[in-house]
Parts: sequence; C-alpha cells; structure tokens
Amino acid sequence: MKTTPQWDRQALLRAASFSPLHTAIARLGREAFPTLQDCNALLAEQQPAIAVHNGLPLRFVPQEYGKLPFEAQYEPRCYLKGEVPTRAHNWHDLLNALVWLTFPRAKAAINVRHYRALTEKNIADQHGRRGAVRDTSTLLDESGVVVACADPELAALLRNFRWKELFWQRRVEVESRMGFYLFGHGLYEKALRPYTGMTGQGLILPVERAFFSWPQSRQLARLDELLAVYLLAAEHCRSTSELTPVPLLGVPGWTAENENAAYYDNADYFRAERTRQAQAVPLITAPSSVAG
Repeated sequence: MKTTPQWDRQALLRAASFSPLHTAIARLGREAFPTLQDCNALLAEQQPAIAVHNGLPLRFVPQEYGKLPFEAQYEPRCYLKGEVPTRAHNWHDLLNALVWLTFPRAKAAINVRHYRALTEKNIADQHGRRGAVRDTSTLLDESGVVVACADPELAALLRNFRWKELFWQRRVEVESRMGFYLFGHGLYEKALRPYTGMTGQGLILPVERAFFSWPQSRQLARLDELLAVYLLAAEHCRSTSELTPVPLLGVPGWTAENENAAYYDNADYFRAERTRQAQAVPLITAPSSVAG
C-alpha cells in the first residue's frame, strides 16, 4: 500500500532551489500533502486564468491507466481538453502542477510543441521514436533550469564548463547579473533531497541588467514570457545541444559547502567540457506577446 508522502511546507520555503515555487507553496496548507482539489483551488484563484495553447482553461484531473486512445494520452489530453492527468500523493505530479502555476505560458508552449510533433506526418515519432523536438522538450520539462543572464561573458563561462571561474572567481558578478530558476519538475523532485552530482539542463535567456532589481514575481513573469517565445519559435527546441549542464550545488548561495573555493575542485562533479556543439545564446528582446 502506498503511503502519503511527508509534507514539510516550511522546509520547501527555506530552500533556495525552490524559490520560483515559493508563492504557490505558501498558498498550500501547512499540514497535509496537497490534493488534486488543492491544486485546482490554486488554479481557480489565478488571475488571469491559466489556459493551454488553444485557449481552453487548465485543470488537473485524475490519472487514467491502461491502454488509452491518442486523445486521452498525456500530451494530447492536455492540449485538446486542457486537462493535466495528475496522480494523488505523488511528488512528481504535484511539482508539475506547481510549475504550471508558476510558468503557465512556458508549460503551455512545451505542450503544444509535443502535440504538434505527435501529429505531424513523416516524422520519427511514427516509428516509435520521440524525435529531436520531443527529446529536447522533454529534457527541458523534466530537468530544465532557466538561466537569466545579463552578461554574455558569464554565459560563455557557463557554456564552456569553466565552473570555478564562474561560480567562485566571478561570484559577485554571478550574484548580480545571473539567476538560476529551476523549471523541470523532475529536477524539483531531485532537489527534495539534494546530492552532489545533481545537475540541471540550462537554457540561457538574455535579460536586461535591471531584471535583477525587480521583485521576484516580475522576474518570473518575464522569464515565463521569454521561455514561451523561445519554445514557440520553430527553429528552437530541435536539439538537446541547445541546453547546457548546470551543476546546481555550485550556484552561489544554494549550499553552505560552496562558500569555500576548494569545493569547486571536485572534478567528478564540476567536470571539464566534453566535445559537443556549443549552445547559441538565444537572441530574445522584450517580446510583446507569446502568440504562435
């Protein structure tokens, strides 16, 4: 028999890695593990209302099991009906719901990318393979980290795996010109029990310098918009090389251990660059909408 997971709201509200979800978490009850009804109650309070890409309002519904027709499968059901299958007493699905509440436009954009990839003709998905678009979308959805950056030099250090130079020698600049925001709900699940080796897949989004003086609510809204614009552009999300590894426990302020320079000498965690195609920093500036 499955037991209800332990719920410690205060611990989550103290965790720097959970910072993007803090507003949603603070609206949940203190004692019991949140239910499907709790998640839908948060949706009902959201203004403006959250919708999927085709305009239907979002809601969380019980997971169905067994062999399902296409329209009842996860991504099509979400796109066609606005319904997100959600298992009870399940951290993975609860965190997915909280990410929907925090990054609604970006989540809707990922969903439509999946749906379009599934319904296009003559693609690898027809032969039982996800295809590059779905691979990249899934990796971002599960393990993504949005890296807001106002300094191209810092972005280059991240892409080139120069961890100690970035996180230690340029630490003050990182703290004022770079921000790391967990997006992937699978990554949030790992962050419940942080461990050396925990790594996210970063998507670098250029932002203006003033971004880091804004209140967090405005920062998150901006990143949600920028990420949605990126995902809805057909030329993006076509290769996992668009993402760059981020050793999360190296982010300044995320763990007491990284307050020491020697922490970054752990070559098993802060690995040297492997031969790969470099990620291009997306050229995104002040979008006015995310229609696409």
